[in-house]
Amino acid sequence: MLRVMLIGALLLTTGVWADETPIGYVKNITGEASITTEGDIIRAKIGTPIYQGSVLHTRAQSSMGITLKDATVISLGPETEFAIDEYVYAPAQNKLKLGSRITKGSLNYISGVIAKLQPDAVTVTTPSGTIGVRGTQFAVKVE
Repeated sequence: MLRVMLIGALLLTTGVWADETPIGYVKNITGEASITTEGDIIRAKIGTPIYQGSVLHTRAQSSMGITLKDATVISLGPETEFAIDEYVYAPAQNKLKLGSRITKGSLNYISGVIAKLQPDAVTVTTPSGTIGVRGTQFAVKVE
């Protein structure tokens, strides 16, 4: 009986992990950067997965580039804090959303599929307002 319960618990735990699929990956990095996801802080390196809810940090004289599943490219400059709060990429079900925020630093954004199919589904919130993506590329700096 105990053996069956342990196997069941293991299967349930594995199912939870399987639902946490990455929404993107770190593609390049210079200097020091980190990613915080659900309270866990890890040092960013090429190939590090990004999840919905991840907060990305770069240090002084550092930069990081990420690519999301829909081919959105985001480059972060030095001393930046950027979060991906909402990410839904299911074009077959017409479910698209990219909600993010930058609290300090700078970023360069290049649109992926979400912004091309549904531009109003992409927002970047700053301390002084929200950017609605209507083009294919923009840069922002928060001081």
